[in-house]
Amino acid sequence: MSKALVPPGGGDDDRIEPVDLKKALEERYLAYALSTIMHRALPDVRDGLKPVHRRIMHAMRLLRLNPDQGFAKCARIVGEVMGKFHPHGDQSIYDALVRLAQWFSVRYPLVDGQGNFGNIDGDNAAAMRYTEARMTDVAMELLAGITEDAVDFRLTYNEEDEEPIVLPGAFPNLLANGSSGIAVGMATSIPPHNAAELCKAALHLIDHPDATVEDLLTQNPHPSDADENMVRGPDFPTGGIVVDDWSSIVEAYRTGRGSFRVRARWHQEDTGRGTWVAIVTEIPYGVQKSRLIEKTAELLLARKLPLLDDVRDESAEDIRLVLVPKSRSVDPAILMESLFKLTELEARFPLNMNVLSRGKVPGVLSLKQVLQEWLEHRKDVLVRRSRHRLGEIDRRLEILGGYLVAYLNIDEVIRIIREEDEPKPVMMARWDLTDLQAESILNMRLRALRKLEEFEIRKEFDALTAEKAQIEALLASDAKQWKTIRWEVEKLRDRFGSHTPLGRRRTQFADAPEHDEEHIAQAMIEREPVTVVVSEKGWLRAMKGHLADFSTLSFKEGDGLKLAFHAQTTDKILVFTTGGKFYTIGADRLPGGRGHGEPIRIIVDMDNDQAIVTAFVHDPARRLLLSSHLGNGFVVPEAEVVANTRKGKQAMNVKAPDEAKLCIPVSGDHVAIVGENRKLLVFPLAEVPEMARGKGVRLQKYKDGGVSDIRTFVLDAGLSWQDSAERTFTRGKEELVEWIGARASAGRMVPKGFPRTGKFG
Repeated sequence: MSKALVPPGGGDDDRIEPVDLKKALEERYLAYALSTIMHRALPDVRDGLKPVHRRIMHAMRLLRLNPDQGFAKCARIVGEVMGKFHPHGDQSIYDALVRLAQWFSVRYPLVDGQGNFGNIDGDNAAAMRYTEARMTDVAMELLAGITEDAVDFRLTYNEEDEEPIVLPGAFPNLLANGSSGIAVGMATSIPPHNAAELCKAALHLIDHPDATVEDLLTQNPHPSDADENMVRGPDFPTGGIVVDDWSSIVEAYRTGRGSFRVRARWHQEDTGRGTWVAIVTEIPYGVQKSRLIEKTAELLLARKLPLLDDVRDESAEDIRLVLVPKSRSVDPAILMESLFKLTELEARFPLNMNVLSRGKVPGVLSLKQVLQEWLEHRKDVLVRRSRHRLGEIDRRLEILGGYLVAYLNIDEVIRIIREEDEPKPVMMARWDLTDLQAESILNMRLRALRKLEEFEIRKEFDALTAEKAQIEALLASDAKQWKTIRWEVEKLRDRFGSHTPLGRRRTQFADAPEHDEEHIAQAMIEREPVTVVVSEKGWLRAMKGHLADFSTLSFKEGDGLKLAFHAQTTDKILVFTTGGKFYTIGADRLPGGRGHGEPIRIIVDMDNDQAIVTAFVHDPARRLLLSSHLGNGFVVPEAEVVANTRKGKQAMNVKAPDEAKLCIPVSGDHVAIVGENRKLLVFPLAEVPEMARGKGVRLQKYKDGGVSDIRTFVLDAGLSWQDSAERTFTRGKEELVEWIGARASAGRMVPKGFPRTGKFG
C-alpha cells in the first residue's frame, strides 16, 4: 500500500524566493559564453594555445616526455591530463593530442607520435592504448623557462594542483601553427605561417616599433637568402599555391579578417604518343584526399566534368593523384581550371585573427598587433626569469659566504660542532652568520673540507657576482632587454630557417591564370550535335543529332513547327520576342526531344502577352537588323543582346499596338523592305543607325498595315527572292533603280514575279 508523500512546507527553513527568469537566463548564458570563450574555444595570443593544448603540454612535461627521452602511452598522457587538469571527456583530449602530432594538420608538430596517428585521407588515429607520444623540440621552446617563474600558475579545477595560465612561448606558435575554433558569438581561424618569416618580421618590429603591417610583409622573395623574407602569406603543411592578389593579402593582415585561395600543385606528365596526364602532388590544407577523389568521381559519373576521363590515386607516402583527360587535344590549363571550379582542388581558407589579447580580452588583431603582443610577452618572461635567477644567485652567494667563513675558521667550527649542544646559534653569534649560512655549514660533507675546495668556492663566488651585475644591468635597461630578445629570436630563426627540412617554405604564390570564363564554361559542356525545335506556341526542345527531315516531328494538338535549326550543346541560343527582348539559353539546358519539350516561360521569365519572333545560334561577331511591325528599326551588335539572367535583355522599345516583328542578320550594303501593302523600298544600310537599345528610326512609311519582310544584300550582286515553287529570281542594280529611294519613303509596288506571301523566301 503506497503512502502519499507530501513535501514539507510552512516551516522557517522553507524559503521560496521569486526569481526573474529573464535575468537568471541572461546571467547563466553569459557565464556559459564567457567560459567557452576564455577556457575552451579561443587561443591565447601569447602562446597560441587553447587550454586543452596547454594542459597536454604541461602534463607531458611533468611526465618528463622530452624529445631525448622514451615514449609513453597516449592513454597515460590523456589520463594525466583528465585526472589533474582537464575535467572533460578522454576522447576530446586524445583528439587534441593527435592533431598536435599530425604533419598534415600542424605546420610545426608539438607532439612526436609513434604508431597510427591518422592520415591525410581522413582515417582516424588508432586507440590511445596503442599509440605513444613525446614532445618535440618546438614544444620544448614553448615550455622553456617554465620552472624559472616565467609565468603565473593557478589552482586546478579541484584545487589539488597547479597549472600554468600561459606558457613562456619562446616560439611564435599562434601564427606558426595557426588555430581554429568556434566560441559563442565569435570564431577564430588562423592559417599556419613560416616560423623563419615570422621571426624576421618580429626582428624588424623590434628595430622599428612604428612599422606598418605593409612593412612586415614581403611581396617579392629575397633572391639568395630566404631567411631574409618577412611574412609572405600562409605556409600550409600540405603545400599548395596561394593565388590571391597582393592587395587582398595586405588588407587581410591589416584588418585581421580575410581569406586565402589555395590551389593544388600539379604538373603535366607525358605518357607517350602525344598523350598526357595531370599529376597533383599537393592538395589544399584541410582537404581530405579520399573525400576529394570521391567527390571528383561523383562529378565524373554525373557528366559534369566532360574534359576528364578518369581519376586515380597512386599515392604512397607522398601525394600523387592522376587525372586522365578525355582526349589528347584537351587543353591542360582548361582542364585544371574546370576542376578548380567544381572540386576541392581549390579551396578558400578564412582568416579571422580573433584571439585572447593578454589572456583576458577577445578581439580581432592585425599581424602587427599579434607580433607585438608576442614580443611583449617574451619581454615579461625575460624579466621574470632574470629576477628568478637573481634570487637564486643571491641565495647561492649567501651560502658561499658562509662556506668561506667556515674555511677560514675551520678548527673553531669543528670545536663548536663537537662541544656545543646547539651549535647553530653559537656559530651565528660568533661570526654574525645568517640562518641559511649556519644551516649550510652544518650540512657540509667532510669531503668538502679539502683545501682545493676553497679555491673553487672563491671562483664560483666571483663568477656569480659578475653574473649578478649583468642581470641587474639587464633589468635596469629596456634597450638591453630588447637586445636580448632580439638575440633569442635570431637564434630561433636560425634553428627553423629555410635550410632546415622543417623550416623550408612549402606553400608558394602565383597569379591565377587568366582564362575567359565563357571559354571555361563552354569547355565544361560536352560538345554534341543537336537540332533545336521551336513550336508555334513557344515549346522548346533539343533533338539529338542534326535532323535532315523536320516533317516527322510531332507536336501537341493545335500546335506545329515554327522553326528548327542545327546547333551544338556548347552553343548559346538567342530567342527574340515580340516585346523586343532577347533571352539567352544554353543549348545544353534545353529539354530533350523524347517529349514535346517545355514552354519557354518555364526556362526564362517571359511575359504572357509576348510571343517568339525567332530563335538562332549566337554569333558574337554578327550584327542584327531589328524591325517593329510599324516599320521602325535599327542595327544592333549581337554581342550586345546576350542576356545573363532569366529576365532577358531589352533591345527594342515598343509600345502597343506596335510589337517587334523581324530580326535578321546584317550582310551587304543595302536594305530591301517590303510592306504588307506589297510596296518595296531599297535604301543604303548606312542610313540605319547602330545602337544597343532604342526605338530605332522609320524604315518605310505605311498608311495601313506594317512591314512584311526585310532583306540586306550587296547592291552590285542584285536582289534575289524565291517564289512558292522555289524558283529563284534576281534583279540587278540597274533593274532596281525605280525602287531605290530614301529611307522612310513609301516605295513602289513589288516587281513582277514577287511572291504573293510578301516574303523574300
